[in-house]
Amino acid sequence: MNAYMNQYQNNQILTASPEQILIMLYDGAIRFVRQARQEIEGGNLGAKSTAVGKALAIITEFTNTLDYEVGGEIALDLRDLYTFMVGELVAVNARSDVEKLDSVENILCELREAWVEAARITAREKQVKSESAGISAGIAAAL
Repeated sequence: MNAYMNQYQNNQILTASPEQILIMLYDGAIRFVRQARQEIEGGNLGAKSTAVGKALAIITEFTNTLDYEVGGEIALDLRDLYTFMVGELVAVNARSDVEKLDSVENILCELREAWVEAARITAREKQVKSESAGISAGIAAAL
């Protein structure tokens, strides 16, 4: 059964748009932050560190892929948020502070929702362009 799940997940990633992949990464970071909280509450500090490390890896990748030329001020603001979250997660690894996990989770959830909305807008714009191109082609063919 596990092999089938792995194949399904691989297919999801291979067929996903860049926007969908970004949202999946946010989902993963949120899941690892929540897992870290559960591990702290259960007293399993080794598993907590593993979960925090995975969340850190995703957030670090977000930072590494920022495009400051295209993103401008937004990219700088995102960099600052990502840097803040990395600091909070490092503190969680040192002191198992669940409140810091709460702040990281809240930021990740808000950013995820913003990206979901941006993906919707992008999809609508692509659809309108596609429909317009189709109409233009139909008119040109009729002439």
